[in-house]
Amino acid sequence: MEGMFQREIYQARREALCGQLSQGVILLPGNGEASANYPSNTFRFRQDSTFLYFFGLNRPDCVGWIDVETREAWLFGAEYTVDDQVWMGVQPTLQAQAVAVGVVHTGSLDQLERMLSEARHLRRTVHFLPPYRGEITLRQCRWLQCAPEALSAQVSVPLARAVVALREVKAAEEIEQIEQACATAGRMHRRAMALCRPGVKEQEIMAALEAEALRDGAGVSFLSIVSQHGETLHNHRYDGILESGRLLLVDAGAEGPMNYCSDFTRTFPVNGRFTTRQREVYEVVRAANARTFELATPGVCYYEMHNAAARVIAEGLKSLGLMQGDMDEAVAVGAQALFMPHGLGHQMGLDVHDMENIGEKYVGYDAQTLRSDTPGLSALRMGKRMRPGMVITVEPGLYFIPALIAQWRRERLDRGFVNYARVEEFLDFGGIRVEDDMLITAEGNRLLGSDRPPVTPAQIEAYMQA
Repeated sequence: MEGMFQREIYQARREALCGQLSQGVILLPGNGEASANYPSNTFRFRQDSTFLYFFGLNRPDCVGWIDVETREAWLFGAEYTVDDQVWMGVQPTLQAQAVAVGVVHTGSLDQLERMLSEARHLRRTVHFLPPYRGEITLRQCRWLQCAPEALSAQVSVPLARAVVALREVKAAEEIEQIEQACATAGRMHRRAMALCRPGVKEQEIMAALEAEALRDGAGVSFLSIVSQHGETLHNHRYDGILESGRLLLVDAGAEGPMNYCSDFTRTFPVNGRFTTRQREVYEVVRAANARTFELATPGVCYYEMHNAAARVIAEGLKSLGLMQGDMDEAVAVGAQALFMPHGLGHQMGLDVHDMENIGEKYVGYDAQTLRSDTPGLSALRMGKRMRPGMVITVEPGLYFIPALIAQWRRERLDRGFVNYARVEEFLDFGGIRVEDDMLITAEGNRLLGSDRPPVTPAQIEAYMQA
């Protein structure tokens, strides 16, 4: 069927998952439709990514079941009625879709409830991941006979670790899908640069990005950030009018037809020309991005890459008079986090922040790599060791956030490494982020996306003035 891999891929994934668990049954609920403002007016349907990974179907209200001991897989859901077909047209049966992903057995949700009751009666372990939607939480509580506040204690840690171990190493067919999403994102960012000029509304550029993403696939991979206030890390307002002399930060990605994602950020001058000050700060961020690509290789921990980028940021800030003292000591205490309070990046795949519904404790960290409480590093979503096949984002940034600067100055959180007299000159600067997507290979790494959006100041200026 269109929009899915070959059935053998899903069969192999389910078999590999069973191989990592010793006993029990695995419950993988898909998502249902989500209402926007009344029941029949729904948001665009987005399937649960783990369900997609193992069962491949973009059909609402399905549940996957895998028996670890017998390797038997089931799909449960309701068949479409004539009434459904009046509104939606002829739809494939659940049985036909199940066969397309290598599943023999199908049943109703009532049958699933009976099978779960029997599994509990036999004291079989029911493995499931943390639910993130309210209706699924309540449904699982009914199935498992527990109160909502008790459900989290029953989440299967072995299943969480097994799913992460499988999903974080991308196969060739997955990388091909991510490359397509990256190609779309490249066109999105070029379109933003082409439209950017004084007098244009941020909303116009956001709309153009959405159009590019919808033309090629399932739309954007997250709510786009298109803002002259780049110092606000997740700014989802689009009502600004572009002004000459300011910078526009665009953080946007595409979701391909099979739901694999991309995530790029570019920051560029509204009038097509960087000022000297903008160029100096921009080059610090770009150097941190480049340094990460120099270091990334299997066996290196992502927190080491974050620290290396932070070191470049700190030295660059010192060269601009914004920081002072020994920069090794400054990075050790996280003083540069005043200007880059977030982590270097995250994993990416079927989710733009891949698998974060499972929990960063399992996705980003492990028994060998624990989260740090150092400023900046504490916000790093992933710190663990790189493996070939991992896809990660690299997104260093520099931001001048007046409220954060005032707090650090008042509470002396910088440990004496920040020159506030110089920082005051930058309170109206905004922010800069430069983000690319990276594949870890056996030899090192490579940039994803065959047509990288302009990234050097010279490339950006030439493109915007062409």
